[in-house]
Amino acid sequence: MLRALALATLLAAFPSASAVQAPSVLTIKVVVKDADGKATPVPRYLLLVSENPPAAAPRRVMTALDGTATVRLRPGNYTIESDQPFAFQGKLYTWIQTLDVVSGREAALELTAGNAEVEAGGDTPGRSSVETESAMLQAKWQDSVVSIWTPTAHGSGFSIGADGLIATSQRVVGNAAAIEVQLSPALKVPAKVIGADAERGVAILSIDPKAAAAVQPVPIGCGQAQEPAAGQKVITIGSTRRQQKRMTSGTMSGRAAHLVSSDLMIGPDSAGGPVFSVDGPLVGLTTLLQEETDADARVVPIGDLCGLVASADAKLKAGAAPSGTPLPVEPAKPFPADALKERAARLTASPAAYRMTSADFDVAFITPVMVYAVHNPSDEQRRRQASGGARGPGPATINPLEDFSNWSSYVADVPPVLLIRVTPRLTEGFWTKVARGAASTQGVSLPPIKRFKSGFARLRAFCGEAELVPVHPFRLEQRVSETDAIYEGLYAFDPGALAPSCGTVKLTFYSEKEPDKGDTKLVDAKLLQQIWDDFEPYRAQKN
Repeated sequence: MLRALALATLLAAFPSASAVQAPSVLTIKVVVKDADGKATPVPRYLLLVSENPPAAAPRRVMTALDGTATVRLRPGNYTIESDQPFAFQGKLYTWIQTLDVVSGREAALELTAGNAEVEAGGDTPGRSSVETESAMLQAKWQDSVVSIWTPTAHGSGFSIGADGLIATSQRVVGNAAAIEVQLSPALKVPAKVIGADAERGVAILSIDPKAAAAVQPVPIGCGQAQEPAAGQKVITIGSTRRQQKRMTSGTMSGRAAHLVSSDLMIGPDSAGGPVFSVDGPLVGLTTLLQEETDADARVVPIGDLCGLVASADAKLKAGAAPSGTPLPVEPAKPFPADALKERAARLTASPAAYRMTSADFDVAFITPVMVYAVHNPSDEQRRRQASGGARGPGPATINPLEDFSNWSSYVADVPPVLLIRVTPRLTEGFWTKVARGAASTQGVSLPPIKRFKSGFARLRAFCGEAELVPVHPFRLEQRVSETDAIYEGLYAFDPGALAPSCGTVKLTFYSEKEPDKGDTKLVDAKLLQQIWDDFEPYRAQKN
């Protein structure tokens, strides 16, 4: 009896399995309305979550860019409150709300102006948050920022009208004949320049209005636009080559000619993005000087952008919009890292096995496995490189697996695409040979003096009789002297585009010397299978 009583007492000290209550998920969303009455999420805002009655210090949670935060809580009554007042458009918002969390049941709480304590004085020293204001601007406008692709450069731009107008830096588009605007990771369309001012560093592009409807335009407010001023706190949003949106904050400084200096640090592949005052209005767009790479951005004032918009509107009405037919985009999934490492380590085929030639060009097929192997060679591959085996046949001055010029950082990211590099061949002229021969009769031995036959113009690829559209038709600029340069082609194709199932794959090459005369070559079936095998791990992860 005593043992039974002791056991009952011991069991009573522990909760039964049925008494253990499952935790629940609480989703909190913080949203306010801007001056236009549009609901705007509050990102990166700190909240405190306390259990009632208090049993521990409050938990601190921060909202994401979409204004939401999730937290797992055990059942009970909780208080959710602001860590600091939220300052927005001249008002201060403070929230204190309580709610019950029920076992095993999801809970939701929306914090709005309707359940906040609101007071004037959003600019009160020490109470406003520049970081939060900046994050709100990013959350509100990041989807309006797009990628601009040309054969020689990548940059940013932003929609400024539902009619298909895109603003960007003139440096990004330069003199490019082919321009593409990527509105999202899955949508890219052709574009054309309908206004450009190299002195002011701004360009206006036009895309198909139906495609433009996929993004919200940024109001530019010409007529009452706010010009950037020295000391003004600003942010800019840029789009990376991988379609990620990045925000940079900084301060405006001195003004020279049409550009305003700032300490907004951006890369050359992000120039052209919008610049906002932390108070909200658009004040300009970013650009870089021609000789700069990574540097503090110059800002094209909104007034200079507005000055170009009027003439661009007239041209837009007078001409036809570009096609809205979607262009190929890079696959969303990266090449599996483990598979890259494994395949690259056992890559035994010589780089020469991935090459072919035409009358004027040397052609190299480059897979992600090959790019990875070059940057992470095995001991055997290092030995082959040391003995010169990595180069294979081709121009002595250009290794097709190295030095990708203006697209070097793109290739270094190992994108999941097939790259076809087309390099002008070297040749020795007739009279150069005669001169060398004459010198040899005098006992002077001169090495062959070769020059590139002709610069690259374009490439067409066919799977059977169907022409393939490349993901990117890049051009590489290679300096051969202080005054001269030659252009190579670097075409990126979807990993499944050149498949053995095509039957035949043919490439047609066009040179700058004879831009209308193509030289067509068939891709060897063994080479095609080799390329296809390199992408097998990528196809396997997609299925």
